[in-house]
Amino acid sequence: MIEEIRRVGARIRLIGDGDFYPPEFPAAVIGTGVHMLMGTGGAPEGVLTAAALRCLNGQILARLVIGKPQDAERLAKMGVTDTKRIYDTEDLAPGKKIIFACTGVTDGNILKGVRFFGEGIRTSSMILTLDERQVRFVDSVRLEKRPDIKVRFN
Repeated sequence: MIEEIRRVGARIRLIGDGDFYPPEFPAAVIGTGVHMLMGTGGAPEGVLTAAALRCLNGQILARLVIGKPQDAERLAKMGVTDTKRIYDTEDLAPGKKIIFACTGVTDGNILKGVRFFGEGIRTSSMILTLDERQVRFVDSVRLEKRPDIKVRFN
């Protein structure tokens, strides 16, 4: 599939495994050069991604992947009967008052990762709201609790 996509001139960026990392966001933001993403991940991560994408007017299509017999048993206990169903963004995040917040751990397309400096830590966060349609960026500095700390912003 990768070769086929590259043959038509589209760029591909392969992303390794990790905890929840919002690589899906750039596809919902004009000007990032990212138009679509594909991959696999856990159901909780899919719900988090759907919540963020609802706030950004983006879309996710997802389906369950059964890797082990225990997965099928667990789904049956949860009442899932159609294991081939394709879930849309609103299926995964159906709320009307969604608030999504995240903080960059490593540098990404939208947020910088955690930066350590001599006197503390600097983080970049993003807060999205569905009903207010707001995107807020928060740049925070946490200083060490020592009496000799000198504050410097640069």
